[in-house]
Amino acid sequence: MRDPLPQRRIFSISALALAAALLVPGAAHAAGADGRFEQRRSTHFLLREDVAIDQRTGPLGSRNFERDVLAVLEGGYDLLDDTLGLRPRRRIEAEVYDPAVFDASFGALLPFPAAGFYGGVIRVRGDVRVTERLANTLHHELVHAALDAAAPSLRLPAWLNEGLAEWFAARAAGRPALGRGQRAFLAESAHHGALLPLEAISQPNLVQLAAEDAPLAYLQAAALVDQIAARGGDRALRVLLAQLFRSGDLDRALLRATGLDARGLEASMLAAFGLRR
Repeated sequence: MRDPLPQRRIFSISALALAAALLVPGAAHAAGADGRFEQRRSTHFLLREDVAIDQRTGPLGSRNFERDVLAVLEGGYDLLDDTLGLRPRRRIEAEVYDPAVFDASFGALLPFPAAGFYGGVIRVRGDVRVTERLANTLHHELVHAALDAAAPSLRLPAWLNEGLAEWFAARAAGRPALGRGQRAFLAESAHHGALLPLEAISQPNLVQLAAEDAPLAYLQAAALVDQIAARGGDRALRVLLAQLFRSGDLDRALLRATGLDARGLEASMLAAFGLRR
């Protein structure tokens, strides 16, 4: 069996969490592996990339890598509309960094190890090819970018913001939002009374949490969003977001989509595991 938390040691963070960090001079425009980015456009994305790939052309060249990254993003864009009713009108910018450059440029600014973040631009820790982890990070950050484009002034609770991103990345990969090991970890945490309070994951971001609490926070967020989908499918998520964008009232939007407020949703999620807080 896989490690219960294989994808949860390195996280992804939304715009509000990094607003202060990106004010550090030079942080938002860190140079790539050779000091400059290659740039390529697709229908909905502007990609800048400077992963240390030895050759420009060929099966393992940087041009194919850029094409593959854009294909992942464009596929995610189409799925966004189908599942969440999100269709950003402006072209989304994305930057893929050489891993060493990403770590050196942003590692000290982030509250816990990160594979990517969104702060007006999608920025991710790259690879020499599109791996499962890189695709997961791109899809996760795409949700943050799409939510920002749809409602830039709306402060979503972290559980919804991160939970939607986790749920969508799993959906794009064709896997459940919670794997067997992750469900077991969540159930064990609930059994021992170790779940984070709903208030703690309802803040605008998760940077106030201790690094060791991050895995559980992301799992709880994914579980809550998965429970919305379990109650009403993709339509419930689309209704939730449409209502939330109109009213700005989360409990009202949840009631419209699921018949439950946030507390009721948490209780329903726990009941699905045969648990209670």
